[in-house]
This record gives sequence, C-alpha cells and structure tokens, in this order.
Amino acid sequence: MNLDELRKRIDALDTEILRCLNERARCALEIGDIKRANNAVYYVPERERAVYDKLLRENQGPLTEAAIKAIYREIISAVRALEKPVDVAFLGPRDTFSHKAALRIFGTHATYHPVAAVDDIFTEVERFRVDYGVVPVETSMGGGVSDTLDRFLTSDVKIVNEIMLHIVQNLLSNSPLDKVTKVYSKSQPFIQCRNWLKANLPNAELVETSSTAEAARIASAEPGAAAIASDLAAETYNLNILVRGIEDASANFTRFFVIGRQLAKPTGNDKTSILCYIKDRPGALYELLTPLREGKINLTRIESRPSRRKAWDYVFFIDLVGHCEDPAVKAALQQLSHYCTELKVLGSFPGGDLVY
Repeated sequence: MNLDELRKRIDALDTEILRCLNERARCALEIGDIKRANNAVYYVPERERAVYDKLLRENQGPLTEAAIKAIYREIISAVRALEKPVDVAFLGPRDTFSHKAALRIFGTHATYHPVAAVDDIFTEVERFRVDYGVVPVETSMGGGVSDTLDRFLTSDVKIVNEIMLHIVQNLLSNSPLDKVTKVYSKSQPFIQCRNWLKANLPNAELVETSSTAEAARIASAEPGAAAIASDLAAETYNLNILVRGIEDASANFTRFFVIGRQLAKPTGNDKTSILCYIKDRPGALYELLTPLREGKINLTRIESRPSRRKAWDYVFFIDLVGHCEDPAVKAALQQLSHYCTELKVLGSFPGGDLVY
C-alpha cells in the first residue's frame, strides 16, 4: 500500500477502535450499576491484573509489553471513572515520585489528593475521605520506611496492591549544563547523586528544598538554576531534562503499597503481609518461622520494629509469597498464630512488577 492507502487504513482502524472502546465503556457502566446495587468496590486490582496478563499473553507485537500496559492503564482508568471517580491520597506535593507511583497504578482519571505526611494518608482512608492511599514502604537503598510500618501498628486498613517504581533522578533546567551554578533538591536526591554532582557540577551550590517538585518550581524561575527531580516535574514546570538518570546507583527502586478497606482476591501470583507480636522468650523467632518453613512458604521480607507498647518489645513485619486464602498459607498462618501474642494480616494482594 502507498502512503495515502496506509493513512486511510489507519483512519478506519481508529474508527473501529473508538467504537470498541465505547462499547467497552457501556459494558463497564452496566457493571457499575451491579456494583452499586451490591455495594461493591470499584477498584479491583486482581481483575486488572488478569486483564493485563491476558493481553500480554495474546500480544504478538510490534507493541511492547510496557506500551500495552500504558495504553490499557489509561483505558481502565477512564472507564473506571465512568463507573465512579476514585479518590486517591498520596505523599505530596504533586509531581514527586509518590505522585508518579499513584499515576502508574490508577491512571490519570483518578482524583488525586496530595497530603503532607504518611500518617495523614492512613487517616484519610480510615475516615472514608478517600478510597485509597499510596504509601512508600521500602526502598532498595535504605530498607523499610518507618513512618509507614509504624502506622500499620494502629491501623485496620488493608494492603490491596503494590508497585516497585524505578527511581530515576533527572537534572532539570532551562539553562545549559555549563551555565548551571545552583542545584535545588531534597537531601535524599543529593545523597543519591553525590558522585555525579561531584564529577559534573563540582562548583555548583547545592540548596535543599522541601520537595523535588518545589525544587523544580524554583529552578524554572531562576536563570542558572537546576533541580534534581522527576520527569513529571519537568512537564509541569516546563523545564528541559538536561541529563537523565544521574543517580549513582542504577538499581534504585521504591516499593509502594496501595492501602484501602478491602481484601483482594487470589490471582495465583500473590503476596501476603503480616504483622506478628511474638512472645518474649528464647527461640521465639525460630518458633515463629518454623510453620512457614514446614509449609514451604517463601518469605520475601522480614523486619522488626519497636512495638510501642513497652520498652524493648518488638513486632515483626513479614512478607510471604501466596494469598492468605491459599490452603498452604492459611494452614501456616494458623500454626504461626500459636507462637504470637497477636497476629495481624495486613493484606493479600497481587505481586507487583518492577516498573521502569
């Protein structure tokens, strides 16, 4: 086919795609009516995981897996908003990596609420002011996020999904690199990019700000200034990305949990997070782990935190492979509960992928 014929073919395909998308939306609206009648939730991560998995199995290219996910994330987001707009709280301000993680989960058609602290995200969900919250729980460089873990001690929210977001630090500015005399950012990006800054901007003044988004805002209005921030901030403040990926460690990921009030159903590729208060006696931790070993349950994380109940009393956060409704996991947790003063299932949820 020649150029005109190919363009006509694309126009015809676009018309068919549009028809199919609207038909999909009409089906979703009917589902929304059924959900309202049954007081059901509108965000169902296990169903979305099944949709993605099916599409990726059937995809024969040339579109990549990442492209398919990005396209359908927005389709699902737009259609979900027709059923019911979803309110999502995240650690603000906007254009930070927490905001980016929330967008990667819920798409652009959710209603986003930036809040000042992790504790506030839990409170917003607990008091039904938002439907879901997105909280950082672990970084590949620094381990567990204490504010999030400690809040699980007192909260009854459930973990319903997770995402592992690749953290890419970018140098943003509207000045050329050789004219940059001042760099704005939070303390953490400065630490993560220490070697690059030393090698490429040794004489630049480093100025800490309250957030990477605030750094981008300042840099956008100041000649000779740059910011270390996300690509989202570059778009919002019309800054050029002078250099991408200036972090010293390329394997820099942050794991985020989606918290809500539901328990996700099994998908066959799940994780479960539990919280255990153990009895204060020799061998208590060994006893705690024995039922998991005997049940051949794979652990992906174990971390201790002060229980806040009394001095030198600790609680363990454990992530394991499987859903709490899986027979093997259910049996292991029943056995494990005998060795705890308290056992709390924080949630079972689809295992997240690394998102670049």
